[in-house]
Amino acid sequence: MLLMSAVAGLAACRDEPTPPVRIRIATGSPTAVYHAFGQSLATILNRELPGVRASVVVTAASAQNVRLVGSGEAELGFTQADVLPPRSPEHPTVLAVARVYDDLLHLVTTAGGPVHTLADLNGRRVSVGANGSGTEVTATRLLEVAQLGGDKVLRKHLGLDDSMAALRDGRIDAFFFSGGLPVGGVAELAGSMPVRMVDLGEWTEPLRSAYEVYVTRDIPSSVYGAEPVSTVANPNYLIVRADLPKALVREVTRLLMDRREELAAMHPAGGRMSPRSAIVTTPLPLHPGAADWYRANKP
Repeated sequence: MLLMSAVAGLAACRDEPTPPVRIRIATGSPTAVYHAFGQSLATILNRELPGVRASVVVTAASAQNVRLVGSGEAELGFTQADVLPPRSPEHPTVLAVARVYDDLLHLVTTAGGPVHTLADLNGRRVSVGANGSGTEVTATRLLEVAQLGGDKVLRKHLGLDDSMAALRDGRIDAFFFSGGLPVGGVAELAGSMPVRMVDLGEWTEPLRSAYEVYVTRDIPSSVYGAEPVSTVANPNYLIVRADLPKALVREVTRLLMDRREELAAMHPAGGRMSPRSAIVTTPLPLHPGAADWYRANKP
């Protein structure tokens, strides 16, 4: 806890109270995985790091989170790998703490509706995710690869909650959302009305030819009570401001790894981390504090 000692010592020299170390965690929609994961992580940091005041920030998710962390408006954040630039700059403002889990791209529609395949989106009203979200990035790339770009799809830029409401009300025909399994909002929607998950597995390889991060993952029927499908997925990272002290980031990394069971109790995605997989954060380098912890705790 070198960082806490240093802050306390500085304050003592000035006869001032020790200022809290603020950690703002940029997450996403309140019903999505980022927010649940971030809330649990904030609880752990506040409980176990004296002098730290952690809080979550509701955002449009990945792309906005990268901007907030890079600009110093947040200290930690979650992002999909496909939102990051192909190569990190010589002096990056954002570094990685860990690869935490994979995001799966959901294409959700009504069970009795006309959308059965990606091609069926042609001419239909579709939410591609909120502006500044990772969903928007992945969905836009997918539509381009499938030759559904331009005005072939009537695109709406809605977050998860608004997308769910719009599908219920018949204002859209389908929506995309990228998140770890299970996405709470999608599970809630599936519990309130019959839904169909559209299979996107065939599009992984076409996407990989242009963007290497994508893999194929399954959404089993047990997750949402719908027919099982395969879909496009990409790694999900916890990122950090590059200028955060090494000692602080080392402690964040330690707690992220040591409290995986507690994180998993908040959301199953938290239980999918391991030190072996966490260090694979291409194209983003690990923060020196995170790298230091992993070196000292090789699996």
